[in-house]
Amino acid sequence: MACTSTRPSPALPSDGPASLLPAEQIAQLHKDNAKLRRINAALIERLESGAARPDDAFAAFQHSVVLAEQVRERTDALNHALHELKASHLLLSEAHQRAETAHQRLVDAIESISDAFVLFDPDLRVVLFNRRFKALWANSRLRVASGMHLVEVKRLMHSLLREEPRASIDEQPLYRLRNERWLQVSERPTRDGGRVMLFTDVTRVKLRENHRREQALAHKSYLLQRAVDNLSQGLAMVNAEGVLELWNRRFLEVSGLAPIASHRHFCDVIADSELALLTPASRDDHGQPIHELEQRLFDGRMLEIRTHPLPTGGFVNTFTDITERYAHAEALHQAYQHLELRVHERTAELTCLNQQLLREIDQRRRMEANLREAKAEAEQANLSKTKFLAAVSHDLLQPLNAARLFTSALLEQPGVGPLVHNVSNALDGVENLLGTLVDISKLDAGVIRADVASFALSDLLDNLAAEYATVAASEGLRLAYVPSRLRVRSDVQLLARILRNLLSNAIRYTPKGRILLGCRRRGRKVSIEVWDTGIGIAADKCGEVFQEFKRGEAQRPDQDRGLGLGLAIVDKIAGILGHPVQLRSQPGKGSVFSIEVPCCRRVPRQAHTLVGHMPMLQSLQGVRIWVLDNDAAICEGMRSLLQQWGCRVTTALSEEDLARQVNVARARVELLIADYHLDHERTGIEAVAAINARRDRSIAVLMITANYSNELKQQVRELGHTLMHKPVRPMKLKTAICHLLGGQV
Repeated sequence: MACTSTRPSPALPSDGPASLLPAEQIAQLHKDNAKLRRINAALIERLESGAARPDDAFAAFQHSVVLAEQVRERTDALNHALHELKASHLLLSEAHQRAETAHQRLVDAIESISDAFVLFDPDLRVVLFNRRFKALWANSRLRVASGMHLVEVKRLMHSLLREEPRASIDEQPLYRLRNERWLQVSERPTRDGGRVMLFTDVTRVKLRENHRREQALAHKSYLLQRAVDNLSQGLAMVNAEGVLELWNRRFLEVSGLAPIASHRHFCDVIADSELALLTPASRDDHGQPIHELEQRLFDGRMLEIRTHPLPTGGFVNTFTDITERYAHAEALHQAYQHLELRVHERTAELTCLNQQLLREIDQRRRMEANLREAKAEAEQANLSKTKFLAAVSHDLLQPLNAARLFTSALLEQPGVGPLVHNVSNALDGVENLLGTLVDISKLDAGVIRADVASFALSDLLDNLAAEYATVAASEGLRLAYVPSRLRVRSDVQLLARILRNLLSNAIRYTPKGRILLGCRRRGRKVSIEVWDTGIGIAADKCGEVFQEFKRGEAQRPDQDRGLGLGLAIVDKIAGILGHPVQLRSQPGKGSVFSIEVPCCRRVPRQAHTLVGHMPMLQSLQGVRIWVLDNDAAICEGMRSLLQQWGCRVTTALSEEDLARQVNVARARVELLIADYHLDHERTGIEAVAAINARRDRSIAVLMITANYSNELKQQVRELGHTLMHKPVRPMKLKTAICHLLGGQV
C-alpha cells in the first residue's frame, strides 16, 4: 500500500532560506510535493468514502501523524514555557536576593538603634523587633512573639512596671520598671496603618535629674537652715505626722536641749525639756483653742510661745525670749502706780492747757475766715482784672479803631498833608503800645489759650517776610528769607505774634546790615530762626532781655525804644505753646533768636489762595456793603473809608436801624461787616444769623472784634465767617474784603 511506503522523502536543509538551494533540488522538491498531494487526496477520498476500517494500517499511520504533530506542538509550547519559567525563576531569585539584602539591612538598622524597637502591621500585630526589645523581658517569664497584638503587648508591659506611667515634658509617657530603670515610650504610625514603638532607656537622665534635684533641695535646705539659724526667735517646724523636721540653734538654747536627732516626734522632744507643749489642737479649760502662751522657766526667763498651722498640714512654733520686755512691763506697772498720783496733778494743768488750746483754735478759725475772705477778694480781683482786660480789648480799642478808620480815609484822599501822616504814625504808636499792654496783661491773667492745629509753615512765613521786608527797607536794612515746605503743629496766631516781636526787635537793634528769617530741621522739630547783624547782647544780659520792661540801648536818637515788653511777651507765649526759645549773641556782631516747633506729617498741599498773596482788586467800585456796629464813630469812619474805595455803604447801629434803611430780605448786598459786641448783650453772630434767616441766600460776613478767645475763633470758623481783630488796619481790611468777594465784583 502507498501509505506504508518507506521511501524517504527528500531531506530539507536544517537552516537557511529556500532561495539558497540549487535549481535541480528545487525541481525535485516540486515533483515530490505533487506526489504527496496526490497521495493525500487519495487518502482523503478513501476516508470520506468509508472504505477504510478502524483497524486499517493507514488509519493507524494517520493517527500517528496527528499525534506526532500534537506532540511536537506540545513540546514546543513546553519548551517555551520552560524558557519563560527559567527567566522568571532567575528574576524571582534576584528579587528574593534583594529582598533578603534589604531585610538584612533593615534588621541591622533596627539592631543598631540604641532603643528597644517593635513594629506592628496594619492589624496591630507584632512583625519585627530587635534584641533590646527582647531584653526587656529577659528577667521575667513573659515573652513577646511575632503575631502578638498591641493591646496584649501593652498589658504585658504594665506587668513590668513599678508604678503608673508619668507624663514627661514632651508628653511621652515615662515607665518606671521593677528593676528601677526608666523607659520613655514613643509611638508613631506607619504609612500602611501599622505602628512603631520605641522604648528609650532614660535611667541615666532620670538619675542625673534626681541628683540635680537633690542637690538643689539640699542647697535650699542649707539656705533655709542658715536663714532660720539667724533668727532671733527659736523656731521648730513639725510636719503633718507630728515629726520635727526643722529647728534652729535658738530653739535649742531657749529649750535647754542638746542636739536633737532627726525624725523625732515633736511631743517627745518637748517632753525632754521644761517647755509646755503647744499645737494648733491645744485647748484651754473652756475648750477654746490656744495659739499663744507665756511660760516662766526655772532660771527666771520668760518665753512667749506661738503656734502657726501650715496649709499643707503640720505647724510652726516660735519661741521668743520676752524676759527683758516682761521686766519692762513690770517696771511700767510700778511707774503707772506712781503716775496715778501725778495724773491728778497734771489734770488741772491739762485743763488749763485745754482752755488755752480752745482759745488758739478759735483764733485759727478767725484766721481761716480771714484767709477765705482774702481768697475771695483775690478771685474777685482776678475777675475784675479779666473784666478790665475785656473792657480794654473792646471799649478802649473802639475810639482807636474809629480814629484809625478816619485817618485811613483821609490818607486815601489826594494831596494829604504831613499832618495826617503824623497823626497816622501817632496812632500806630498808640495802637502798638496799647496792644502790648493788653497782651502782657492777658498773659499774666492766664486768659489766653492756645488753639493748636496743623498748617503749612510757608503760609505764615511768606506773609511775615513780605510784611517785614518793607519795614526793614524803610530802616535801610535788607530782609533775607529762606522759605520752607514743612508742616508744623502750633497756634498760628500766637506763633505769628512771637515771630513779629522777634523781627521787630531785630530791626530795632540793627543799625546796618541785614535780617535773616529761615528754618532748620532738627529731627521731629523745626527751629524757626531770626538772625541779625545788630549790636548784639552781652552774655550776662542774655537772661535779662526776656524780663518785663528790660530795654536795650537805641541806635539812633529818633528811634523808639519801646516799653521793653516784646521779648517778655515772646517768652510768655512760648511757655503757653510749649515751644522752647533760645538766644545766641555776640556783642558787636549780632544775635540769633530761635523757637522750636514740632513738625507733623507732610500732606499734599491743597490748592488755595493766601490772603496775603491775593492780588488786590483794582477797584471796589459799586460793591454794596452793610456795616453793623453800635458805635456811631466807627460806623462813620467805616463809611468814609469804604466810600473812598468806591463802595456803596449802608451803616446801622442795630438790626432795627438796618431794617429801617434797607429791605433786609430782598435788597442786594455783597458783604456784611458786623461788630461782635452790640447793644443789649446781643452779639454780632446772633444778628448775622437773624439777618441771613430772612434771606434766600446767606450774605458773606466779616466779623470784627477785640475778643481774642479761642472759643470765639472756633465758633466763627465753624459758621464759615471771616474774623478780624481790632484795631482794623485798612490794607488788611481791603485784602479781606477782596478775598471774601472773590469773583463777585
